[in-house]
Amino acid sequence: MSQSASLVDYRTALTAPGARGPVVASLLGRLPIAMIGLALMLYVQRETGSFAAAGLVSAGALLGVACGSVAQGRVMDRVGPSVPLHVMSGVFAILVAVEVVAIELHAPLVLLTALAFLVGGSEPMVGPASRALWGRLLPPGRARDAAYAYEAISMEVFFILGPGLAGLMVAMPWPGTGVVVGAACMIIGSVGFAATHAARGHRPGLAKRADGSLLGAIASPGMRTVALAALGFGILIGFVEVGVPAAAMRAGQPTAGGLLLSVLSVSSVAVGVAYGLRPWPRPMHLRLPALLLGFAALITLLALPSTLWGLCLALLVAGSLITPQSTAHSVAIEIAAPQGTSTEAFGWVVTSVTLGAAIGQSISGQLVELSGPPAAFLTASAVGVVVAAVLWLRRRTLVPSASRADLSLAWS
Repeated sequence: MSQSASLVDYRTALTAPGARGPVVASLLGRLPIAMIGLALMLYVQRETGSFAAAGLVSAGALLGVACGSVAQGRVMDRVGPSVPLHVMSGVFAILVAVEVVAIELHAPLVLLTALAFLVGGSEPMVGPASRALWGRLLPPGRARDAAYAYEAISMEVFFILGPGLAGLMVAMPWPGTGVVVGAACMIIGSVGFAATHAARGHRPGLAKRADGSLLGAIASPGMRTVALAALGFGILIGFVEVGVPAAAMRAGQPTAGGLLLSVLSVSSVAVGVAYGLRPWPRPMHLRLPALLLGFAALITLLALPSTLWGLCLALLVAGSLITPQSTAHSVAIEIAAPQGTSTEAFGWVVTSVTLGAAIGQSISGQLVELSGPPAAFLTASAVGVVVAAVLWLRRRTLVPSASRADLSLAWS
């Protein structure tokens, strides 16, 4: 039978020996994850006066993050997180400085976009490193489940705070303040995490890897199913992130778009805590398609309201299934990822969500222009149903194997 995490389990996880240092450092390192891209976009828009140029630069950074997360994760699985985080923090600092100078000098858009890609690719991936460390600090069971739920919930908090901080800092005398402050937080947090005893003592490369394939974690059929679930989730989020601000603009309240998206995240965090106490469905191979299908159904509610207050209420309801999905993706890695690839596996989840969001945003933008926000929301729901059906067909790839019988008690 599946075990449910309790509030005691959350406390047990966060106060486990060796956990406090990494927890505090990773909080600072992950805070800017939703801040840097937006701060960069707003900075470029202020300097160039073009939203089109700013969008290209932001897209470059997004693609960089998608590529860098997997590459860094694979290296961390071999040598541990400490050295890669130190190295990438230094590279990231240099590239951010070069990008800022290029923006100030009004360099060609092609150069700004290429540099943004490198900036995104060099962002130190303290998130996957933090998530992977729980497998070493805690044994399989409810406390580790609670730790993974904490990772997902804290990320939602950062997605609330990050964009707000970016919007606030772009209004300061120098519009590049948000980029520099966000980069500084990420660097300090990542270096601090890398310097902790738990990170320095983590030597996963000494353990036998279960799969020597060049594909790494994604060679596992179960891992491909988790990546597909994350991709579908990201696509739906991308649709919503464009449709909601567009609805606010059509209602004559363009500044309300960001606030409405924050409502989505607030309900996500609130429900995420409760969901971590008693996840449903119990078996993971049923949980992923059920949660995505439920999220797709709730997104249809966004197409119904004729007022922003009605949209706000619909977002409050739809947001309830965001953190449960993020948590499920994180926990499913324990079942799906080949031995010794957990950091890279989480990198694939980050990549899938990021690419999915980019796909959803691009399609949603076209639909909003042609038919309005309701069409975008209904299309998102249809896409979610299709992906959920594919996940259902692939559900057996997430049934724990006999070799992972010790994990089946926790997740099947």
